[in-house]
Amino acid sequence: MTQTPDEHDVDTRARLLPEEAAVGSDASHEQAEAILEESLERTEDPEGTRHDSQQTPG
Repeated sequence: MTQTPDEHDVDTRARLLPEEAAVGSDASHEQAEAILEESLERTEDPEGTRHDSQQTPG
């Protein structure tokens, strides 16, 4: 991966949505960072995403 998530984006994503807050999270910042890192990986490698994902039309 060549990019890392922007800290502002991580902080924004770490704010739990109502359904996430209902379940709770002990590590929302770390979870947000992982989510955004995976998103960047998919964006940087759309062909790999199509190959690996059952949800992405190929």
